[in-house]
Amino acid sequence: MWRLTPLHRLSFKSWQKRFYGIAGLEVKEGVETRQIEKLLIANRGEIACRVMRTAKKMGIQTVAVYSEVDRNQMHVEMADEAYCIGPAAPTLSYLKMDKIVDVAKSSGAQAIHPGYGFLSENAEFAELCSQENVIFVGPPSTAIRDMGIKSTSKKIMSAANVPIIEGYHGETQTNDHLLREAEKIGFPIMIKAVRGGGGKGMRIAMEKENFIEQLEAARREAKSSFGDDVMLIEKYVDRPRHVEVQVFGDHHGNAVYLFERDCSVQRRHQKVIEESPAPGISHETRVELGEAAVRAAKAVGYVGAGTVEFVMDPEQKFYFMEMNTRLQVEHPVTEMVTGTDLVEWQLKVAQGEPMPLEQNNITLRGHSFEARIYAEDPDNDFMPGAGPLHYLSGPVETDSIRVETGVRQGDEVTPDYDPMIAKLVVWGPDRAQALRKLQSNLINYTIVGLDTNVKFLYQLASNSHFASGDVHTGFIEQHFGELFPSKAATVSPQLACQAAFVHMITSSDNFNKEENQDLAGNTDPFSRCGGFMVNLSPTSETSLKIGDCDVTVQAIRIGMTSNGETIYSMSVSGDVDVGADEITLSGYARVDPETAATYVVTTVNDVTQRHKVVMFPEKVKGSSVEPDSFHLFPSHHSASVKVTLPLPSFLTRQAATAGGNTAGQPTAPMTGKIEKVLVSPGDNVTRGQPLVVMIAMKMEHTIRAPRDGVVESVRYAEQESAEKGALLVKLKELDEPQ
Repeated sequence: MWRLTPLHRLSFKSWQKRFYGIAGLEVKEGVETRQIEKLLIANRGEIACRVMRTAKKMGIQTVAVYSEVDRNQMHVEMADEAYCIGPAAPTLSYLKMDKIVDVAKSSGAQAIHPGYGFLSENAEFAELCSQENVIFVGPPSTAIRDMGIKSTSKKIMSAANVPIIEGYHGETQTNDHLLREAEKIGFPIMIKAVRGGGGKGMRIAMEKENFIEQLEAARREAKSSFGDDVMLIEKYVDRPRHVEVQVFGDHHGNAVYLFERDCSVQRRHQKVIEESPAPGISHETRVELGEAAVRAAKAVGYVGAGTVEFVMDPEQKFYFMEMNTRLQVEHPVTEMVTGTDLVEWQLKVAQGEPMPLEQNNITLRGHSFEARIYAEDPDNDFMPGAGPLHYLSGPVETDSIRVETGVRQGDEVTPDYDPMIAKLVVWGPDRAQALRKLQSNLINYTIVGLDTNVKFLYQLASNSHFASGDVHTGFIEQHFGELFPSKAATVSPQLACQAAFVHMITSSDNFNKEENQDLAGNTDPFSRCGGFMVNLSPTSETSLKIGDCDVTVQAIRIGMTSNGETIYSMSVSGDVDVGADEITLSGYARVDPETAATYVVTTVNDVTQRHKVVMFPEKVKGSSVEPDSFHLFPSHHSASVKVTLPLPSFLTRQAATAGGNTAGQPTAPMTGKIEKVLVSPGDNVTRGQPLVVMIAMKMEHTIRAPRDGVVESVRYAEQESAEKGALLVKLKELDEPQ
């Protein structure tokens, strides 16, 4: 007769085997189990903070490492302990394997979580951890090595019956040989670094004529990012989708998939918005994708969280692209639709436990989006940026809204690392509801101090083609005109009046007697002079620059509303749309007691609107913010409105003279390091010719000649650092005397 054995009489191993056996998971004998009581996170920013939150939830102490420029960063303050490991350059800090392992041992940490990037896919680091008896929270070094070398991974995948795409993965790496192989395959060609990832060391050659240029650019970027410039080439699939599958394995031989993510919308081969599940994928394809990904994981004895990436054609045929042997940036969307905590799974599996769920118990629920918020300028080819986060306000987090970040208001985005500010993650019962939630919360993301992609993300999320799920990796290029509408040459008279009203109440009449200052921070009582004149209605004239538009607003105070709001009659001239000759406006300002944000509420011709106002009475050091300026964030769309008080013309001329004239000259688009100088003094150059290659924010940027000319001088040598706006190469006219 079968009977239960009391749990207290079972050994842990026997209890574990019986418990997980009931769950349908295999439990192997001889698998070592080690309790993690202290965890070192070998990373920075939002991923370090993300790992720490789960570790603290599990009762695990955390240890942070940081570079000299990261001393005051959020992940350092969140950790129980923190250790400086070197200067800002990653090669001298976050990539110093021996120093990081030494910190783990001296701090008493039993395990190291690598996050993503840096050492997360470094087989040598995983081996060093093993040699030093420190748990590496990730796959075995053999899996990292096999899947990290793309040519090797293709062979393994082919043997595991995972579909692969036609290409050349051979050892002969001369330019001429790779060009011949490309001609055999047929253009267009995808060029990839064998040890690459994250869009780095990757280029597309659309035709034979630009193949060598794209190949050499990919080599330089790969060498800088991975220390290896070996390349592979593959046939480029037309209108491809980037679909990836989250897989998980444990030390007991179990492996599962947690469904797919669509990461097709990209710029510079890097993801912008990710979602799960992938739109428009049939159930049969979803199962085939998942099963192929599990075969891939089992083929290399995979342990922990990993992602198998596929390229999918319009007929939903898919081909193995690569496997990322780490936790992905976009893992939160998987967590939202499966109700899991993948970092918790990682830590449990690293301790030797079987994974928490078998395949049949992993269910797909609803839809989730992740939008990556970057310090970059979408209007300038998504050029990465750096500078202080003078004002930062995000959505309120709930069970269906997550904000993954590693920065706060007042922190600085430096040129030394990735320019990500945050990840906005939302969930809804279906794709349409999740997308509406993404749109509304992008509106609530207000950032001032540097350029960001928030407005672009809102444009993208609001695009009708994106809403229909018609996505592919060329989406941004195909819909460029819709995503980047021409900048308005005029502004609406209503907006001009609202901006003038904000200026009036922040510069004079809204003096706060209790705080002895107005909304702009002025404490001088003479700054409060109004427009009162005996027997005449108070009038004022305000000149403003709204974006690139110059406007002048004349306002006459004509009365008060029943609740004490001042009523103005306004007229607008300058760069404004055709509209009413006169506009009636009333309004007031208030401070939200919960968020301390300043809002201005205006009623223009019986239409009431609320704007968040961010004031800048003085110049913000290191920021693009102008003194005597403010930003309006309308509640009905995501576009901020920058309003400045224009300088007198003589000051404008004086500033231009002092700053030097670099018009028509190649300047640094951002702070970075000169990687390669391609010209010398005396060289004739043509418009569009590459002059200098810069490395900034871990990406390569080619600076090209803005016009035909002759190189008069080269201002920077290779490996020197150049500030944003610095003149890199001085050009003179072709017929200019020597």
